[in-house]
Formats: sequence, structure tokens, C-alpha cells
Amino acid sequence: MSLSTHHPLLEQHLKLPNLAATERLGQRFALAFTSLYHSGCFSGVRVYLYGELGAGKTALARAMLVALGVNERIRSPTYTLVEHYALELPNPISKTLDTLDIYHFDLYRFTHPMEWTEAGFQEYLAARALCLIEWPERAGDLLGIPDLALMLEIGHKGRRLTAHAFSRTGQTIFAQC
Repeated sequence: MSLSTHHPLLEQHLKLPNLAATERLGQRFALAFTSLYHSGCFSGVRVYLYGELGAGKTALARAMLVALGVNERIRSPTYTLVEHYALELPNPISKTLDTLDIYHFDLYRFTHPMEWTEAGFQEYLAARALCLIEWPERAGDLLGIPDLALMLEIGHKGRRLTAHAFSRTGQTIFAQC
């Protein structure tokens, strides 16, 4: 199941001339995601981050995490493969705090797609969580289709981001970015 065989519901192109532009996009993503989360329609979101080394995948993921309210040190999961963050967010209906699990994956070190299965990561995708996955192509077709696929490319004037939304959830989030 390749992304190239699926037609996105939304495609957008953005220029990210510098780190500040990337951080602003991360902030807009966080606002859109938080709005979706509080709407009661949240069942989990998968965001796949594509791009060569140095394209800004981790910088964008870090900007999203900071804007969502992660206060702890945000480490690149290059060596750990996954970093878990648990955010306490207010539930507007029950007036209590809900826990949002966020999993930030970096699959760069994978040499074979079966490493995804062997690591036991499939259960994370079934969770009611936000999953940010860098280098998703390293897991082959085992990940399935994301809500959002973000491709970062290095250009002579910064970065270029191409976003594809493959679900209504992804479309809703990125349309607000």
C-alpha cells in the first residue's frame, strides 16, 4: 500500500524560508490539532514526515510538540526510535484533565521494514494518540496510510513543504494551518 496509489483529499505547498517559519507552522498545527482534540472527534492522528537528512523533519516535530505544551526536553528519537510524551489537556465537557499520548518516532536507523513489527510499535498506531513518524518509508507498507504526509525539501531559499491529507481528520487539521 504505497502513498502514491492513494489520492489525497488535500494537497498544499508552503515555503518555509527559515526556522521561524517552521516554528510558526508547528504552532498553527498545534492550534488546529488542539481544536480537533477538544471537538470530541479525536480518535488518533498519524503524521508522516518525509525528507532527506537536514530537511527539517525534527525541527517541525519539535515546534509542534512545544506548541502543544510539551515542557520537558524534546529529544530527537534517532537513537531511542520513539519518544513518548503525555500531556494533560483540559476536557471542556467533563471539566477534568485528559491525557493525550504523543509518540515521536524516528525510523532512520531501520534497515528492514520488519524492524517496525519486531519493535512492537504497531500498537502505538492503534492508540488514541498523536503519532509523528520521521522516515516512515523505512517501515515499508506496514504503517498504513497517514492522516497527513508532510514532505520537506531543501531549496536554495529555505525549505519547501508539500502536505497531503489522506483523511478528513488530516484535511481538517492542515486546512487550518
